[in-house]
Amino acid sequence: MKQTPEFRKFWDVGKEVPFIQDEQMPKKLTHCLKWFSCTLVGMLVFVLALLSKTSFLLLITFGNNQTEIVPLDQKPTALLAIGFVLVGPSVLLLLKSTWKFIFKNGNMPSKKTVFWVLCVEILVALGAAVLTIVAMPHFDIVTNVMILNSISILSAFFQVDAEFLGRKRKHLLIPPFFSIFFIVLGYVLFAVNYLVFESSLRVSVGLAMFGTICVSVNWWENYSPLFTILSLKKISKDMVKSSNAVNIISSLTRILITSAVIGAYVALTGDGWKSVKIIFETVVIALVVIQTLSSALCRWFVVVACKMHALRRSFVMPMYFASIIVLAVFLSPLIYSLPLSNNTSITLEKSESSTEWVEVLLTDAIQTLLTRDIVVNMKTEGLVCLGCSALCWWLGLVLSTIYIWFLKIHRIERTQDLFVQRMYEGAFLEQSLMLNTRFEIGKKIKENEVAEPTKKIKVFLCATMWHETYDEMMKIIISMFRLDKYRPKHGKHSDVEFEFHIYFDDAFKDVNNGRGRLTNEYAEILVDVIKEIYIIFSEEDPCVFKEMPSLPSQKIIHTPYGGRLEYTLPNGNVMMVHLKDKQLIRHKKRWSQIMYLYYILGWRLNKQYYENLKAGEEPELIKKKLKSDRENTYILALDGDTDFQPSAVMLLIDRLKIYPEVGAACGRIHPTGTGPVVWYQKFEYAVGHWLQKTAEHVFGCVLCSPGCFSLFRGAALMDDNVMKRYTTKASEASHYIQYDQGEDRWLCTLLLQQGWRVEYNAASDAYTNAPQDFKEFYNQRRRWGPSTMANTIDLLGSGQLTAQRNSSISKLYILYQVISMAASILGPATICLMISGSFVFIFNMEENSALALAIVPPTVYLILCFKLKSDVQITIAAIMSLLYAFLMAGTVLSIIGDLVKQNTFMTPSGLFLIGMVILYLTTAALHPKEFSMVIYGLLYFICVPSGYLLLAIYSIVNMNNVSWGTRESGVQVKTSALDNIKKKFMKATCCRCPCFESEDEMNKEVLQAENTNKTEMLQMTLKIQSANDFAINTHKSVDKQTWIEHLLPKFGFCLTPESELSMDEIDFWIDLQKKYLEPLKENKEQQEKIANDLRELRNKATLVYFFCNALWLVATFFLQAIGEAVYIKIPKIYPNGTYAAKELLSLDPIELMFLLGFAGLLLMQFFAMLYHRIYTLIHFVAYAETEEKAPRKKVAQIVDDNHETSEDDTICFENPYVMTRHITYV
Repeated sequence: MKQTPEFRKFWDVGKEVPFIQDEQMPKKLTHCLKWFSCTLVGMLVFVLALLSKTSFLLLITFGNNQTEIVPLDQKPTALLAIGFVLVGPSVLLLLKSTWKFIFKNGNMPSKKTVFWVLCVEILVALGAAVLTIVAMPHFDIVTNVMILNSISILSAFFQVDAEFLGRKRKHLLIPPFFSIFFIVLGYVLFAVNYLVFESSLRVSVGLAMFGTICVSVNWWENYSPLFTILSLKKISKDMVKSSNAVNIISSLTRILITSAVIGAYVALTGDGWKSVKIIFETVVIALVVIQTLSSALCRWFVVVACKMHALRRSFVMPMYFASIIVLAVFLSPLIYSLPLSNNTSITLEKSESSTEWVEVLLTDAIQTLLTRDIVVNMKTEGLVCLGCSALCWWLGLVLSTIYIWFLKIHRIERTQDLFVQRMYEGAFLEQSLMLNTRFEIGKKIKENEVAEPTKKIKVFLCATMWHETYDEMMKIIISMFRLDKYRPKHGKHSDVEFEFHIYFDDAFKDVNNGRGRLTNEYAEILVDVIKEIYIIFSEEDPCVFKEMPSLPSQKIIHTPYGGRLEYTLPNGNVMMVHLKDKQLIRHKKRWSQIMYLYYILGWRLNKQYYENLKAGEEPELIKKKLKSDRENTYILALDGDTDFQPSAVMLLIDRLKIYPEVGAACGRIHPTGTGPVVWYQKFEYAVGHWLQKTAEHVFGCVLCSPGCFSLFRGAALMDDNVMKRYTTKASEASHYIQYDQGEDRWLCTLLLQQGWRVEYNAASDAYTNAPQDFKEFYNQRRRWGPSTMANTIDLLGSGQLTAQRNSSISKLYILYQVISMAASILGPATICLMISGSFVFIFNMEENSALALAIVPPTVYLILCFKLKSDVQITIAAIMSLLYAFLMAGTVLSIIGDLVKQNTFMTPSGLFLIGMVILYLTTAALHPKEFSMVIYGLLYFICVPSGYLLLAIYSIVNMNNVSWGTRESGVQVKTSALDNIKKKFMKATCCRCPCFESEDEMNKEVLQAENTNKTEMLQMTLKIQSANDFAINTHKSVDKQTWIEHLLPKFGFCLTPESELSMDEIDFWIDLQKKYLEPLKENKEQQEKIANDLRELRNKATLVYFFCNALWLVATFFLQAIGEAVYIKIPKIYPNGTYAAKELLSLDPIELMFLLGFAGLLLMQFFAMLYHRIYTLIHFVAYAETEEKAPRKKVAQIVDDNHETSEDDTICFENPYVMTRHITYV
């Protein structure tokens, strides 16, 4: 069915369109950020590599007998320092692996694996020790700089083998083949140089060659798939499974072998032992520290460069040129004609400036070259051999690692997927980092014939709605259409498929005195919004002289739960609006979530495999495919007013795709709205995400992934004790608090207890409306507070079992949560102490009197909360909040005045205030897009008593109120008003004047309508028939025809013929309703029992909660009453560092404990935030890098009658970098 083409009225030149905002980060700013980040990382990698290599080579030269900085009797000191450099990375790896083995993965390797690891590590450790401790101290500085590059020889052989086995792209054989040639040639020239022209150091030359070959075995695992020996393949897999235990074994082996070589070679007797003792008094220890720190930092920044897709400019190029620049630095004394004194040890002792130190060190190092016979006698052939051997080794390293230049990197990579081994080699930093980079080309060629295509990810966006406003609906619908445009269904590189679902609660209303059901005004508003946005996104040219595009046919379907609207969006993705009738199916948010969980993960996902099983497909194959589909099916939970950009979704998808243990990921939620209440929430949300959520992510797991914008993995939701337990109907008082008042937190608790990880991505921004009036805000937090506490107690109660199941949750993290929970419980008492301090500052009151006065108002408010109605409680809280705000403002000014009066800020209160300001300003500066949030910081501070004292009292005392609290009062008034207007209109059409009708009669009719609803509830079971009966009655149902015909004028689209559910799906919905989603029947006795239980639970919780706070206050009171005897005396310190011995500051122990505890908690969160910001920046830069490389094409979607697109006529907007594990050359 095709609509008749229409033209706009030529005179109607104006249009009213909603504001559709694109990505907020400008492209130029993004490009500058990316360029600056990659350049900075590249410079740091280069400088740190220079420091590491230079310091190590200086230690080598100190062991040479021709150098004099370290005297001959102290040469063992230099050799021992070289040993420290060799074992440094092994010690770090031992500590890290031991921690992970104890708290995370404790798998043990097989005996074959242990034997193989011991053999390899003994060989590598022996080769490294012999090369660096025994051989290299005898060579000149030029040889030592370049001989380390020869350790790539075995890797080059493996690469040649890989290309031969691949039998494709034979041109790839050239680099590794020439690498072998140059390295071998370097060996030959090296041997000729020392054995022919000087006839010396034969043993050292042989040991050096032996050592480099042994060290080159270290990276065998990079090429393990090439081995045809089956046992090596099994060993390689076993090493991955038991990596922590393997690393412990290898680290201990390296340490023992290196120690044995030093003990056997260095004569540590007599003066030798004495020289070892004075190592800490020489420049040697400084070089060891510099080398160790610079190597560790360089390796970390190399990982950052790889993850930022800056391999070439920030990793490979700095590594290639490190050896050349180091060699140039050591040869600089020859170029700049520095004084070549032989009395370097005396000069070093007298040197004071760092420049003189550098000159002395370089002059001493060049002595290893100047004392050689080929230099003294100027043997040209020997010098040519020396230079050519150095060049050959450098070219060999470059050619053997040239594959990194063309390495294919996915959007986001794990470190273990980038590098084979967890650590670096201290003596061979740049060589080990490049050779450790995972070799992929040979593997892919070898596995090409059996490789399976990348599994497509299916993301279902599921939004729950109830009575949202027009503007709120507009936000979520625009976001969905924006994502449809961003990722067309028929895009060429579409590895992510989207489907949109909206679950609309209470979408129907009674008409004709309960004899019929029609969609209500909220559902009609949603239909209008969808039509409006559809026209905007499908319209290519808004010219008034152009023919208006015809809208495609869509579907309206009658369903057992109410109705469904099915739209095919302009770019091919499907959107379903599920209109729920609360008389047919259970309403409220959690039950809507259960509805879409079972529909998508139960019915849609399992149906195809069930049919395949009936068709005779093998069960094992079906099981494997189903497992893969579950892991690659994601659900994005949304609220009905969430606004987000496509990039926010993609960043969350990255987390789940690359980390299989992640069950859920959430983004940064921004509250929107205007007014002081919203401003308070903006800073509260900012601080919560900046510090608390990042700390949870870094130290363990995020405890709550908010339901307004969170991505869940299908396999995690379908796991045991998650989705099934989530269907539990509240039957006890505690259930109503934990299950229904904070359903998103409870779902995350179930995921954590089952072993799944929940993460936070700070670059994924989403915006949602926040309560704008004081009453709605308090009611919202009245739900959140007790629910948060209940779920946290549940998680801590099962802490030991959860720590065993969940590798991301350790006992230390459980302890961190216990401390945070205790701080939260003691919040009211802490605020009372702060207020008493305000009284002392402002009114100069006696401390105990101030404390007693501070306790009185909240105590009175607590008593009133038990006696008064909720609305009156909130009104009192609002008035008290204003009074407390004035008091807090005065306190800030008083503290500042006290600091000025005492001429110092080195007081506990001054340090605390200044520290808090600096910490929050620094945190905000690290979030430049959100720095403006600091404007609301002062408002947040003066409202602290309202948010942490009055709100805590209100939440605990009203715990027994389990109503939703938001969107209720205003909506009821609006609905009743609309119903009255419509009833007047209906009666006017029946010749009855509504003007003479009394208000009581109208209210009476409203009550009658409500009674009719209850009667209809009892008759509901008669409406739920068998599948066959439903299928027959859908054609005859008056209700069906009535609500569809009523909605059709608003719908605005032509209907697709034969819009019916399949018989199987009808059966599914009926079974689901019977088992989980039947409307809850009213049982007055049960309701009274639950109400009594809730009051009893409230009383118990209130008693425990405020008893803990009372203990804190009483302890403080008695300590203040005792006075000076228990006070801690602190001398008054002035900013210039001097202190007044006679002027002492008194601090009671509880106050000191509070300050130290709170400051410690904040510092932990601050450092966690720093760590999280770095990895957020890495992810964002990687995203921007891949986005820039993706092809950009315009959207020219042509929609025909069946809404199909033609490839010849359509140019789709595509983003192939997203989620194919997109590959880019960097």
